[in-house]
Amino acid sequence: MRLIGWAAGGLLAAVVLAAAGWGMLHPAGNPPATLVGKPAPELVVGAFDGSTLRLSELRGQPVVVNFWASWCAPCRIEDPALQAAARAHSGQVQFLGVDYKDSLDAARAYAAEQPHPYPLGSALGGVPNGFSVTGPPETYFIDSHGVVAARFLGPLDGQALARYLALIGVGGP
Repeated sequence: MRLIGWAAGGLLAAVVLAAAGWGMLHPAGNPPATLVGKPAPELVVGAFDGSTLRLSELRGQPVVVNFWASWCAPCRIEDPALQAAARAHSGQVQFLGVDYKDSLDAARAYAAEQPHPYPLGSALGGVPNGFSVTGPPETYFIDSHGVVAARFLGPLDGQALARYLALIGVGGP
């Protein structure tokens, strides 16, 4: 009986070690390269008001780029915090909402539900690969030099938003 126990334990250890080795040699996928500390890629947004915005034209001021979708429940949860921060820090930071993998009609309907204090629109030509958006909501915090200071995955609340805004020089006394 003891011999069977030792054999089973040894077999289990061998399987675990083999699986760990396989996983190390064959990762599930390459994680996207991080943009943090690097210049933000050019992003051109066709705003729903008919204007066109280029991320590069906003250089000189901090920018918050939020990728969202009308079908995204967490996006709807974080929306009031984003709007409140945009209003509270008007003139200090530019917010930009970019619709992600949504139909144009659904995105426009969502945007029309209530006015936003910042532009909402779709990325013309698609979202540049450098942003590595995995799914909404996803938010990038870009400093006044155009360098990405942080990336946040998931819905932001007011406290988290304040901490991330501080990284790009917004808020505080």
